[in-house]
Amino acid sequence: MSSWQIVRVVAGAFILLSLALGVPGSPLFVSQWWLAFTAFVGLNLLQSGITRWCMMETLLRKLGARPGA
Repeated sequence: MSSWQIVRVVAGAFILLSLALGVPGSPLFVSQWWLAFTAFVGLNLLQSGITRWCMMETLLRKLGARPGA
């Protein structure tokens, strides 16, 4: 997988996990504060889409992930 694919998979997993932990109807519910993490991930995705720079992608490339096209 390329670095941009890893970023999107991790972001999607974080969003689904934080929704499972933050929505009161979920069997995994812990606290509604987990929804703040969902917003944080969404804001980071928005920022990276506008600026074309993502900290996680930079770190992944330094760790050896191949750059995406």
